[in-house]
Amino acid sequence: MKVSVLGSGSRGNSVLVVGGSTRLLVDAGFSAKSLETRLGHLGILPEEIDAIVVTHDHGDHTRGAGVFSRRHGTPVFLTDPTREACDGLFRGGEDLRSYRAGFPFQIGSMEVAPFLTAHDARDPVAVALRHTETGLKLGIATDLGRPTAQVRLSLSACDILVLEANHDPGLLHQGPYPPSVRARIASSHGHLSNEAAAQLAVDLLHPRLGAVVLAHLSAECNRPALAEAVVDEALREAGYRGFLLVAEQDSPTPLMDVAKLRKNLEPDQLPLI
Repeated sequence: MKVSVLGSGSRGNSVLVVGGSTRLLVDAGFSAKSLETRLGHLGILPEEIDAIVVTHDHGDHTRGAGVFSRRHGTPVFLTDPTREACDGLFRGGEDLRSYRAGFPFQIGSMEVAPFLTAHDARDPVAVALRHTETGLKLGIATDLGRPTAQVRLSLSACDILVLEANHDPGLLHQGPYPPSVRARIASSHGHLSNEAAAQLAVDLLHPRLGAVVLAHLSAECNRPALAEAVVDEALREAGYRGFLLVAEQDSPTPLMDVAKLRKNLEPDQLPLI
């Protein structure tokens, strides 16, 4: 299994997952052209994508799904309420397929296990993906108002985690948003702070966890170095020896080889590609 966060933040989110010959996008929150460009940086052709899995209806997770699907014939998997909320995105020529939270489904060699999250979307989910040939597991959970028991259970025993670290409470309080928006972001249906992300990462720590990627950072209310420092300190104190990376908004991460990350847990020796 190989993973790249194609970009993550308030202006768009998408994760590429490669398992053998199966290639998926989890969310498509950039324009189709931008998605094609980002995939090209990793040597992936758009027509090689087997499916798009949409986690919820917000535009920073869905923006390019309709155009990309129509242009390349890519199936789009989403829940029925999310499909209804995204009605203007699709024109009738897409291959839309329904799934339900709590019911895993198969796409090629990847098992996708969606589970409910607490977020202010129509029907928000996060996903755990398992490569059936190797057993390697990836968890992707952004847009988390709070880490529920279901979230912790579903993300247990992952070999690599993509977790939200959206804001620093101090920067949020001082930021440009009106009080109502600040309250929404900090609420139990909003976004995780750096400290909350650190605690969740520690809760999910186990000996085979090879990498944690911090995602969905706010450009206005967070700083990559700050998020990394907060989560790194908590993980290292808990005995974590793996790799920690902050996903950027405007460029993809390396295509990380999950098996290699798992084999070698010394950060200065981790081969990413």
